[in-house]
Amino acid sequence: MDTNITISGEMQAPPLKPNISGSNFLQLSQFQLSKLEYPQVQAWIEHRKANIKPWSLFLNTNYFRSPPSVSRLSKRIVKNIEYFQSNYLFVFIGLFIYCLITSPLLLIAVMVPLVTCYKISKRHSNEGLSVLGHKLTLAQLYLLIGICSLPIFYLVGAGAVLFWVLGASWFLITLHATFYNIDSVLCPGQEELDSLVVQEV
Repeated sequence: MDTNITISGEMQAPPLKPNISGSNFLQLSQFQLSKLEYPQVQAWIEHRKANIKPWSLFLNTNYFRSPPSVSRLSKRIVKNIEYFQSNYLFVFIGLFIYCLITSPLLLIAVMVPLVTCYKISKRHSNEGLSVLGHKLTLAQLYLLIGICSLPIFYLVGAGAVLFWVLGASWFLITLHATFYNIDSVLCPGQEELDSLVVQEV
């Protein structure tokens, strides 16, 4: 007597263990870099532009007054940085652009990588780029261009320019945040009320 046994169902293959050697090394380094996209950067720029306070208010000399005390000074600086943070950012960018205009070699050193990145992004959108047989993401190509540009930046004195921009920005921002009476903008009449309280005491 013959007995037929019917077996049904689906069989799943065991998961393959990742091979991290050899040609897969560059693919493993794409984890977070592949998530970097232009819309995130554009959204951040639009957010900063939307938060810019009017420059007439930022440069209004009627609000420049010396701080009454050291404790009020620290609070004033924090409030000014929170309120004018986008304006301070554009002050830094303006100083950086000024250094580029007054230093032709530095301007060329900055423009060459930017133009290269632009051309690579155009080509990468049409067809992928490979280096030594390994396909790289756009973020990895930008990182490679930045590393190759470091010696050029060093030769044209980009380090000294960067320190000058940082120092000048820190000085101007601290000076503005120290003497700009932000309470007159956020809470009009508060300073007069505080002065009356001090006189009564």
